[in-house]
Amino acid sequence: MSKNDSLIAVLILRCLITLSLLGTTRLNSFNMFCSEVYAEARPEVFPGTRTHGSDRTMDLGLAEDHFSRPVGSFVASDIEQLKLAIEECKKLILELPEHSERQKDNVVKLIHLRLKLQELKDPEEDEPNLRVLLEHRFSKEKSKSVKQTCDKCSTIIWGLIQTWYTCTGCYYRCHSKCMNLITKPCVRSKVSHQSEYELSICPEIGLDRQDYRCAECRAQISLRGVPSEARQCDYTGQYYCSTCHWNDTAVIPARVIHNWEFESRKVCRSSMRYLALMMSRPVLRLKEINPLLFNFVEELVEIRKLRQDILLMKPYFITCKEAMEARLLLQLQDRQHFVENDDMYSLQDLIDISTGRLSCSLTEIHTTFAKHIKLDCERCQAKGFVCELCKEGDILFPFDSHTSVCHDCSAVFHRDCYFDNSTTCPRCARMTERKQDEEELDVKES
Repeated sequence: MSKNDSLIAVLILRCLITLSLLGTTRLNSFNMFCSEVYAEARPEVFPGTRTHGSDRTMDLGLAEDHFSRPVGSFVASDIEQLKLAIEECKKLILELPEHSERQKDNVVKLIHLRLKLQELKDPEEDEPNLRVLLEHRFSKEKSKSVKQTCDKCSTIIWGLIQTWYTCTGCYYRCHSKCMNLITKPCVRSKVSHQSEYELSICPEIGLDRQDYRCAECRAQISLRGVPSEARQCDYTGQYYCSTCHWNDTAVIPARVIHNWEFESRKVCRSSMRYLALMMSRPVLRLKEINPLLFNFVEELVEIRKLRQDILLMKPYFITCKEAMEARLLLQLQDRQHFVENDDMYSLQDLIDISTGRLSCSLTEIHTTFAKHIKLDCERCQAKGFVCELCKEGDILFPFDSHTSVCHDCSAVFHRDCYFDNSTTCPRCARMTERKQDEEELDVKES
């Protein structure tokens, strides 16, 4: 881009921002603009124009009623003449004094010309609000932001003059004109069908095994950047072109599980979307993948104990009317798996554990739950236990830190009493004796 083109681009951007603040979006009629162009333009801008006193006109090579025709009636020559008008208007902007009113007016006119050119190339009336393609569900966007980038062509989406779509599933963004060129299926479908991570750290296979082509679009790439730079995705270990890999960064699950490392690494676009959609899914069973992690990360042991206590509290809540009305379990609605098991984790859980955020919030919830059972609710208090081994002390609950629970009958005892007792659990003994009596009674009756 030349220096002049850069200057014009800056001026246009300023005017686009001004127009967006004023609420100007897309021009449906161009007649008023043409009248302004004819009345104010300088004669020297376009060769062959004539002036008569103060009535200076700019001959665009088009009749005024030309812009009133239906969109479908435009021909290729109309587009060519508009392109010519745009180039001449750019020259005029560079000739005029910088920051002058005439220069600003002509920049606005240049924007209007480009708006009309875009309408001829990409008529908005034919664009549906919803399109389905490769399992994407594309919804037409109404935002006029200029900060978006097309995921297909890697260029800026000019919301003021271009129609664009966003996939409601994976948030893939693209121009309307790029829709038919998309080859990437929706990542959300992969999340639905294959909810699991790559658990090997950067499983590189080598650029030669990829035939020196992008792993996604198969464009030619090389480490020397000729014809395109090869960029490695730290999640898949494969190499991608600059169109499929924008140097986005993400936390890599394999590095977290094996090394407890949370540094963000460069990943390709598809991996970035997949990791973002998988972030809150509880698919990591740490006890199977890397059980030694609990020996080195004290925070994990603390969280596991809190989760086990919450699972012991759950039966109290689902049988307590007051707890159901207070919806106490909904305090964990963002981490529903915490009230279902104690061994499944999401990547977001592990990130929050490393920052200490999860420990603080879960301890607070644990305290609220315990307060309801032991202090606030008489019905829950009545479901406590008395240590049958020493028959002393306060009412016990299975989630108390100084207690032990029988694995067979779930009776609760003081921890010291339970481990010092050489006999079997008294409750289990009674249940066994009762069962034997019932069997003997059945035999006598038969």
